[in-house]
Amino acid sequence: MSAIWDLRDFDGHEAVHFFHDSQTGLRAIIALHSTHLGPAAGGTRFWHYENRETAVTDALRLSRGMSFKNAMAGLPLGGGKAVILADRNRTKAAGMMAAFGRMVDSLGGRYVTAEDVGISTADMVEVSKQTKYVSGLPISDQGDAGGDPGPFTSMGVYLGIKAAVKHKLGRDSVEDVHVAVQGVGSVGGGVARLLAKDGARLSIADINREHANNLAKETGAAVVGLDEIMRLEADVFSPNALGAVLDKVSIAHLNVPIVAGAANNQLATPEDGQRIFDRGILFAPDYVINSGGIISVGLEYLGDGDVDEVNRRVAKIPERLIEIWQESDARQLPSAEVADNMAQTLLGR
Repeated sequence: MSAIWDLRDFDGHEAVHFFHDSQTGLRAIIALHSTHLGPAAGGTRFWHYENRETAVTDALRLSRGMSFKNAMAGLPLGGGKAVILADRNRTKAAGMMAAFGRMVDSLGGRYVTAEDVGISTADMVEVSKQTKYVSGLPISDQGDAGGDPGPFTSMGVYLGIKAAVKHKLGRDSVEDVHVAVQGVGSVGGGVARLLAKDGARLSIADINREHANNLAKETGAAVVGLDEIMRLEADVFSPNALGAVLDKVSIAHLNVPIVAGAANNQLATPEDGQRIFDRGILFAPDYVINSGGIISVGLEYLGDGDVDEVNRRVAKIPERLIEIWQESDARQLPSAEVADNMAQTLLGR
């Protein structure tokens, strides 16, 4: 394996920590991209990686994305991310989350963790028994910020899709707008439900076919195969599963005028932002449209507002997207590049 700083996805990261707990078998990576604006905040992903290089790449890309996401959301937080290397069965051994909590605590507050893929609120409770540098915990009062950040992420993506439909298609409503949703777990499923309530036509795909079928019965969506969802003729493609789904091949086969979804790091390479722009497709930069969850856990950790304040800030996501798209149109630059430039400026880079 190459030295960390020689990897393509190393972007001036402040630190990358590797941890191992012999008692539970826990192996984890915590990447700190930037603490320029505050402690590096970002969730923990529990995932099976085919090799350690893939895990490192994921941690580097995700932590950089969190720096940009927090900066663009106006939060006094830097960017970090943790990945726990799961076995093929994604087994969480007894004491594993407690061990991870001690690892987080050893960084002395430079990193603040929360839920991500494969991690639950209950897992965060176990982590919180070992460290105070954690968010996304159950709420004690209905008006408090906190709890599962997924619904806030879903709401931000839903509002972002509506803004994209207005900007690109000139339509004030998503009624009868055809949205192809890739991944209908906690966040993607929430997006689908909100769109269905507004009368959108949905096509959905998920690795869990039973889960997709159940959601289809609830929303009236059509279920399609995983290999079909990205090639469908539709108004919007909404990627809500794992990242790097937009590459040279898949972009060439997109049959939509809009891409807007919750998945992190949707572009496989920086060049793919130019490719999607060259095809005339409106792209919602992922770390802007999917920032609802970090707004929730960030305000919870900072003690800076209640659920009404979270909702108020989530409602501003479309404004940030419109600003990016307007500059993209004016300067004829990819929206991904425009957003990156804005974030880099906020980070003092």
